[in-house]
Amino acid sequence: MTADFSDGADFRLDDGQRAAVLDAVVETLNNYVFPDVAATLQADIQQRRQDGGYAEVTGGEQCADILTLQLQELSGDRQLKVHFSPQPLPHIDPEAKPSAAELAVEQHQSSLRNFDINRVERLRGNVGYLELYGFEPPEFAGAAIAAAMTFITHTEALIIDIRHNRGGSPAMVSLLCSYLLPAYPAIHLNDLYWRPDDSTRQWWTLPHLDAPRYLDKPVYLLTSQETFSAAEEFAYNLQALKRVTVVGEHTVGGAHPGRGYRLHDHFWMFVPVGRSLNPTTGDNWGQTGIVPDVKVPSEVTLLTAHLIALNTLMETAPTGAGFRELQRTMLTVERELNTRRADLISQLKQPRAESTP
Repeated sequence: MTADFSDGADFRLDDGQRAAVLDAVVETLNNYVFPDVAATLQADIQQRRQDGGYAEVTGGEQCADILTLQLQELSGDRQLKVHFSPQPLPHIDPEAKPSAAELAVEQHQSSLRNFDINRVERLRGNVGYLELYGFEPPEFAGAAIAAAMTFITHTEALIIDIRHNRGGSPAMVSLLCSYLLPAYPAIHLNDLYWRPDDSTRQWWTLPHLDAPRYLDKPVYLLTSQETFSAAEEFAYNLQALKRVTVVGEHTVGGAHPGRGYRLHDHFWMFVPVGRSLNPTTGDNWGQTGIVPDVKVPSEVTLLTAHLIALNTLMETAPTGAGFRELQRTMLTVERELNTRRADLISQLKQPRAESTP
């Protein structure tokens, strides 16, 4: 029977357990997307073992933190990570496909979050706004996304907010990109190479959609340091095609999809096993992150993008009541933005509270 160590404070690694974890890490690195880097990491771990570098590592969290630090420092890959679990980990086949019942449970759980479609609305000045907390699979969220795109069809500009989006399904990335790009000819968006089976999957825009496409109108993407993985791919695809203006913060650069591997009853490891390759740039965002076209702090990103959108619309708006309404809206948004900026500056000038010993 495997012990359960509540919060992990009482867990202690003996020599045999520590050796088993290290062996499993070395073996699991054979799946890492960059073979030459994997070989360097494996050699480094084995050398440290020979030198007694892990002899004093006896805690669960301590072991996971040390291995993560070493792997990330040597590889430069912040996605490589070893995790400790106080509770015993189940034995799950990473190659096994979920059953119909399991998929139904996943879809129900996703529906409780509205498939990570957090907000859809019409902002002042007839600017659409779509906030996504994740990219759920099209088989779950396709109808909801179609409803959202139908709602904003008649707006004159669109803001898509992925500031709090940590990624998800590349198929949903392809679907949402398709709504912003022409049906014909199909556009090659991205390739994903998978090392475990040496395969490459291409992602293209889709010819048929369940709602009207959003074409020939300006689109703005909001990013932050939280924007990650598939959300970064969404921004990178559209930025490379010059379809969007990215407003916000520089992202961290998660371009290598992966999966978790069970190492031991209480340890598992996330390993990037794939690599994105954009056909337009011949590269990905792993080293650079997404570089915004307009760099502003996350706190003022939405107001900034809204103001830019209104300015753009005014350039082509005919004179008359509509133009005057845009002017009034732009002045209101500009005042709100200036107030928010002043608040941020004031907060930065405030002295930090010192902690008492």
